Amino acid sequence: MHSVFSNRGRKIVISSMAAGLLLLVSACSSSSDEASGALDPNADLTKQSLVVSNWAAYNPPDLAATFEKAIGAKMTITNHATNEEIMAKLTSGADSGIDVAFVSGQYAQALAAQGLLEPIDTALIPNLSNLYPEASKLAYDIGNKYSVPYTWGTTGICYRKDLTGFDPTSWNDLLNPAANVKGKTTMLATERWLMLPAQKLLGISANSTDEAEMAKVKAQLIATKKTLLAYDDTTFYTRLVSGEASMVEAWDGWCNYGITDNKNIKFVIPKEGSDLWVDTMVILKTSKNKEAAHAFINYILDPAVNSWVISNVLYKTPDKAAMELTAAKLGETYPNMLMTPAELLKGEGLNDLGTSGPMYTKIATEVTSSK
Repeated sequence: MHSVFSNRGRKIVISSMAAGLLLLVSACSSSSDEASGALDPNADLTKQSLVVSNWAAYNPPDLAATFEKAIGAKMTITNHATNEEIMAKLTSGADSGIDVAFVSGQYAQALAAQGLLEPIDTALIPNLSNLYPEASKLAYDIGNKYSVPYTWGTTGICYRKDLTGFDPTSWNDLLNPAANVKGKTTMLATERWLMLPAQKLLGISANSTDEAEMAKVKAQLIATKKTLLAYDDTTFYTRLVSGEASMVEAWDGWCNYGITDNKNIKFVIPKEGSDLWVDTMVILKTSKNKEAAHAFINYILDPAVNSWVISNVLYKTPDKAAMELTAAKLGETYPNMLMTPAELLKGEGLNDLGTSGPMYTKIATEVTSSK
């Protein structure tokens, strides 16, 4: 979900503070479950033109051309580097000119709370039937009322047993490491994932807004910092490949990139559990091309199109038909690609933190700057 790929992907940096503040400044806004206008199922899509904002390399490079050829609507793809960047555009009060945006689940939740999203017209997206049933049970948008999931996954420990001497099974192995791996571990610095290992080890929700609970998380993370090689959201898997690190906190797809280069690398979800992250597609209420926007999402859910994401980004998708085409073969090399939706949904879904977002930012700053 969150990555800078070496010619393979994109970077996401998720800030709890940003999502929380967006809800604060939009307190006077109201969300609506009603579409902003009746959609025409017979609209002439050749007269509509889409602007889609996505992370770089997170879709087929020829997507605009193949979409226009198949559907008839012209499309321009723009890129955003982070959720914060696209959220700033979408919440500025001006028409961004964007019809469809790719954002992570908790950000879709925040946009919907501000009344900025067009409700999904399921009649215009027949390929929704390709999704696993579990894809409609995501905590940030139960029933996919205003977003459609694009990719999903989880976070765990990526490691080399030839360097650790053991298979880690607990977040404790990372947070309170054995002597032989001290100074050879990394953790993610992005706020929600910096907190996640300590939250799970301590039996605290990944969406906790309780100050006393989060004080315990902070104390554990400050103690852990003394044992780390680095906080690293971008090169941690290459540190594993080179042997500089022996155990790292990692998003599942990122661990797959390491496995590509070194077959000694493995991925495990600790026994205390983990998260379920989701990247989504949303339609802006300001869009003047809503029928084409729905057609775009439907096109993305075509198994032949969606399979590109699985094969090239090495992330799992909620598209059952595409996963059945692609994942089994990939699973021979990347076992976490075979995780079932039921297994993924054991992870805790990440929700927008609302007014508690700044608390996470404050803790993250205090932890990473501690000595």
